[in-house]
Amino acid sequence: MFDNVWLIPLLPLIGFLVNGLFGKKIKNEAVIGGIGTLAIFGSFLVSCGILIQMIGTSPEHRVFEKVIFPWIHSGNFKADMAFLVDPLSVVMIMVVTGVGSLIHLYSIGYMHGEEGFYRFFAYLNLFCMSMLLLVLGNNLLVMFIGWEGVGLCSYLLIGYYFHKKSAGDAAKKAFVMNRVGDFGFLVGLFTLYWWLGSNQNIWTINFMELKQASHLLPYGGVVTVATLCFFVGATGKSAQIPLFTWLPDAMEGPTPVSALIHAATMVTAGVYMIGRMSFIFIKSPDTMMVIAVVGAATAIFAATIGTAQNDIKRVLAYSTVSQLGFMFLAMGTGAFAAGIFHLMTHAFFKACLFLGSGSVIHAMHYALHHAHSHDDAQDMRNMGGLRKAMPITFITFLVSTIAIAGIPGFSGFFSKDEILWQAFSNPYHGGLNMILWGIGAVAACFTAFYMFRLVFMTFYGDCRIQPKAKSHLHESPLVITIPLMVLGFLAAVGGYIGLPKLIGELFGGIPNYFELWLDPVFELAQEYGHTYAQVGGHHNVALEWGLMGGSVVIALVGITIAFTMYIKNTELPGKFTSTFPALHRAVYNKWYIDELYDFLFVNPCKAFGNFLWKGFDVLVVDGIVNGVAAVVKGWSGAFRYTATGYVHNYAFVMAAGTMAILGYYIFR
Repeated sequence: MFDNVWLIPLLPLIGFLVNGLFGKKIKNEAVIGGIGTLAIFGSFLVSCGILIQMIGTSPEHRVFEKVIFPWIHSGNFKADMAFLVDPLSVVMIMVVTGVGSLIHLYSIGYMHGEEGFYRFFAYLNLFCMSMLLLVLGNNLLVMFIGWEGVGLCSYLLIGYYFHKKSAGDAAKKAFVMNRVGDFGFLVGLFTLYWWLGSNQNIWTINFMELKQASHLLPYGGVVTVATLCFFVGATGKSAQIPLFTWLPDAMEGPTPVSALIHAATMVTAGVYMIGRMSFIFIKSPDTMMVIAVVGAATAIFAATIGTAQNDIKRVLAYSTVSQLGFMFLAMGTGAFAAGIFHLMTHAFFKACLFLGSGSVIHAMHYALHHAHSHDDAQDMRNMGGLRKAMPITFITFLVSTIAIAGIPGFSGFFSKDEILWQAFSNPYHGGLNMILWGIGAVAACFTAFYMFRLVFMTFYGDCRIQPKAKSHLHESPLVITIPLMVLGFLAAVGGYIGLPKLIGELFGGIPNYFELWLDPVFELAQEYGHTYAQVGGHHNVALEWGLMGGSVVIALVGITIAFTMYIKNTELPGKFTSTFPALHRAVYNKWYIDELYDFLFVNPCKAFGNFLWKGFDVLVVDGIVNGVAAVVKGWSGAFRYTATGYVHNYAFVMAAGTMAILGYYIFR
């Protein structure tokens, strides 16, 4: 039924090969962009076909494995290049190909005139192909190939402007920090494989076989070790504490890259991996608590940093880190469907926000260039009043901002509110629940504040751009605004497929279709979870309504503070920074985490490298090589006098040699 699933990663791979091999000769931007966009759009159409087929089948028949070709068969171990099609992977391929298609289309206009246009689209296609391989793989090894593929592509795309040192440094930082996480992934894989094989004689890394054998895994113990290692891998890919600092620096890449990394690929990989292996993670209460705590801590920590940034893309970058924290908070509290739901809605509004920021930057660059100004086109302090010149960008950006702030009726409200409710009411973490909910609620307040701060500084008030440049501000072309309108629409209505039960009952008992869709995937995880959770009591409807109302009030408080500081009384931000200069400086400098890492890890590694170079390589290795050369040179210098070219020298040497031989025989 789902036999054509192999086309989904194949089409972007073909696009990568065509543009990568022949793009330089094609030269025509429309053709190159069309090839790249049609490749991923073709995958989207195939994904839609699979979704439609799956909707028409009963839940028990919504799991399908497709072997593309036999791969590694050794003894009891078998790992094929094979794909797993189930409700979870279908959600992911729809997000990757759907949002990815819009980003590709947007890139045709945004990257116009860029050197290496063909290279950019080749990398985009390869990025999407790698992510599709990751989410479709039916075993950990295929997933890991995609896992490494998105890491490679992030390096290539973040460092796209390789002539800039900052871009090269950011690309290397992303690559190295992800290697740290990937080491954890591999250790987790080997630990799980070793324990099942040596203790149960089950030598497998296939997800469905692992699921069938999961009842043999103990609670805690080796499962805790394996899942914590997997979680280290997730913190690298999904930019959680402590491996989060690479993601804000990834803004050095072109804006479409930022949108692709933050919305549809890469950073969602860690969340997906935990969801895919939820039946194992749920068997370690300690790991689940670690995931919840790290998620909550990341959500609030990154949100505080976002309040003081002035680069429009950097604000959105820390917003992504914070929102990923909410997803991990959901995963750590056993609300796996809610975490995936927020992953999907976040893809809609965050892609729209990043592409909207790109539209603003595109207009600012154009205006500043024609005014011969060298002001920073990404600094919000140089913006203001852009809603009149860019109405489509403004409306779509505002809709997505309302969604991420969690205002009722928009997609972010439904997914974020469900996470906060699960953080408060989950049966797994006892007294920690109140703290988790409180941290999440405060992070939500910060989210509403810094996002509306961004909107007010960018689109409201007086335009702070140079007077000569104002007349050159204009709305972006349709190739840029059409993806914005589609994503803005999804940001507004995308949450209605996951209406909370409480709200659904107000409209005649409408079920949470998204949760029902994923129930077969997470059913076993919930069953395992209840074996150690303190399940009891009843669903407190009044409490849930109260918390829902409280989350709305919290969001409105954040918006009100932003309005007061950046619209009503614009002198307040300056007064605040002058009153609390040390606090503002610390937040603006990202709590000096990069400097701390430099002190603890980077500089010692550099010093050790210099020691190895100067102390071992130069003194020992080079000393040996140079010493041998010096000895040979000395001997050759002595013997060169035997080959002067003068006959009398040769006659003398021959006579001396004859006398030496005679002397040997006479006196021996």
